[in-house]
Amino acid sequence: MNTDDTPLAEAGYIAATADELARTTGADKAAAGVSQKVLFRRRGRIALYPDRLVLTDWSDTGDLTLTRTDITAAQTRFTKLYGRFIGGLLNAGKPLILTTTNPFAGEIYLLINRHEFMETTDDRKWEKRINDWRASQLR
Repeated sequence: MNTDDTPLAEAGYIAATADELARTTGADKAAAGVSQKVLFRRRGRIALYPDRLVLTDWSDTGDLTLTRTDITAAQTRFTKLYGRFIGGLLNAGKPLILTTTNPFAGEIYLLINRHEFMETTDDRKWEKRINDWRASQLR
C-alpha cells in the first residue's frame, strides 16, 4: 500500500460554501437554531493525506480534492455569514473556514465531527492540523 493512500486524519463533516450561506433565507436561519444541517447541506468525510485534503461526496460529481497550494487559509472564526447567534454562543461552535483557489468551492465553511446537542466541533483541531500540513510544504 502506498503511504499517500493512508489518511493522516479522517472525520465526518457538514459543509457549505460562502456563496451558499449568502443565499440563505431568514427561515433557513431560524431552522438552523434546531439543526445546522439546514444551512450545511453538504455531508461526507474529510480526509487529510500526505499530499491532499479530500472532502468526500462534495457534489453530485463526487469528491473535492484540494492540494496544499489550493488552500490559501484555514481559520476557525465567526463571520457575517455564520455568526455567534447561529453557531452557538460558545467558541466551540466557530466554523472552520477554508479559503481556496478552487473556483467551484471558493470559501468553504466546515463543521467537523459536530455534536448537535453540545454544539461542539473538532474544527480547532482540524485548523491546526491543516495549517501544520500546509506549512510542511515549506520545509
